[in-house]
Order: sequence, then structure tokens, then C-alpha cells
Amino acid sequence: MDRKERNQLYEHAKNWVLEAGGFIRESLDKPLTINTKSNANDLVTEMDRNIEKYFAENIRSHYPTHKLLSEEGFGDDLTTLDGTVWIIDPIDGTMNFVHQKRNFAISLAIYQDGVGEIGLIYNVMEDILYHVKKGEGAYRNETKLATLKKHVNLEECILLINNIWSCENARINHMKIQELIKKVRGTRSYGSAALEFAGVAEGILDAYISIQLHPWDLAAGVILVEEVGGITTQIDGKPLNLLTESTAFSGNHLIKDQVINEYIELK
Repeated sequence: MDRKERNQLYEHAKNWVLEAGGFIRESLDKPLTINTKSNANDLVTEMDRNIEKYFAENIRSHYPTHKLLSEEGFGDDLTTLDGTVWIIDPIDGTMNFVHQKRNFAISLAIYQDGVGEIGLIYNVMEDILYHVKKGEGAYRNETKLATLKKHVNLEECILLINNIWSCENARINHMKIQELIKKVRGTRSYGSAALEFAGVAEGILDAYISIQLHPWDLAAGVILVEEVGGITTQIDGKPLNLLTESTAFSGNHLIKDQVINEYIELK
């Protein structure tokens, strides 16, 4: 993808993300239609579907040959990332959206033949846009994000650990995770994978570990973190597969091997 094409795609994507965020803010006081998907805590709202439909219609109108990978049913059935693929989560952190009316984000990524070219994570209620064009720097609104720390000790780290690790079917050694929690300075969980990736890219958090993420949860965050010198893999160190559900470690590469080799033990 050449720079001219990337810039055009970026401008459309940015405008649509900001406009969609405006739609959400304008509708906050309206009654929500809330349903569940895989379980009682897996929520989806009419707003999720409406925002995804908005993106799908715009993408297919402007770029009919592009593909869409998304959460709420308006995407394509993909078996490869060949060509130009938009990967979108219309509201990442739906439970936060429903209960708190904050701490949720729109996540949008554009991949070309499997390579992340553009990523946007929009913290809707705080009007903060994290954005990246591959090779051109990552930004928080208009402020360029710094390269991640060149020296970091695990004992001084704050980690994001998704609470799903505690589930019985998580297939992970809980005792080793507890050792990791005791080792680091502190742990957090925001309830929005996109915002957790953004925190890692911004350098205010050192790593993010999750046992269960979908492609739309992490696609934009991966590009953002890589642009500032970070790395994202599965929690066993293997490459991600952006077509399937995956585990994830994302963060400063200086602690990746230590965390994965010493504290991540799959059953």
C-alpha cells in the first residue's frame, strides 16, 4: 500500500470513527436494547449493531472490493487476510458502555495482505483518539507517542491482566499467574481490550495479557503497540492469527520472554 492510498483510507476511517463516536454520545440518554450472546455477561446492544452497520455501509460504498471482519454480523466470512481488510469493533467494552456510559472505545484497523497499515482506537466519552499509520508514528490526539522504555524491570511494571484467566476453562496455571501478580508492582483491568492496548502503547502500562480475544478486539491495538516498539504475540510466544480467537501478550519486548517463559504455563 503506497502512502497516497494509505492517507486516503486513513482520512475516511478517521472521519467515520469520529462521526460514529458522535452518534453514540448523542444517544446515551435513550433507552438501550440489550441482548446476550454466548452467555449472560456477553452483551450486545442495538447501538453496537447500528454502529457496525454504519461502518459496513460506508466501506462498501466507497471501497466495494475491500473486505470487513467484524463482531455483530455485518462482516464477510473470511478465511484469509488477502487484499484490504477492515477489522472493526463498533463498541469495545460493551459492558462498560451499558453500566458506566464510559471506558469503551471504537476500534478500527485496516490490514493489507495481513499487514497492519492503519489503526484507530477512539475513547468516545473522553474524546481521545489513538491513531497510527504504519511507519509514520503513533499518536494520542495530536501528541506523538514515545518509543517504549528501553530499560524496564518486571518488579516495577504495571500489567493489565484480563480477569478471564481465573475461569475454570482458561487452561492456564493459575498458581503461576498469582506468582506474576505478586512479582509486579500492580495489575489492572479496564474492561476494554482496545483501551488496554492503547495504555500499553502510551507507555502508562507495561504489558497486557489476555486468554481470550477476538480479531476485532486486538487488530488496531497490535498496530499501535508495534509502532512504538512493542510486540504482540500469543501468550505462548507464537504469532497471532487474526482470523480466530486468540490469547495475547502485548507490551514491552524487554519483559516478554521473562513473563512468557517464567509465568505462563498452559495446561
